[in-house]
Amino acid sequence: MADGRDELIWRKSRFCANATCIEVARDDARFLVRDSKDPDGARLAFTARDWQLFIGAVRALDESRE
Repeated sequence: MADGRDELIWRKSRFCANATCIEVARDDARFLVRDSKDPDGARLAFTARDWQLFIGAVRALDESRE
């Protein structure tokens, strides 16, 4: 692909146990998220700062459920 999408290394969570997973990749300046069922579909892009805030919020949510 001309936009370099095929050069990214996509990773799935080790907690992904079924087909409804997200995948994350990093390019030079952003963290990218896609649906594993639709790898050529839409992607979300986060700056490094926004990604850290997102991960912090997910961890806080997980900890509040324990």
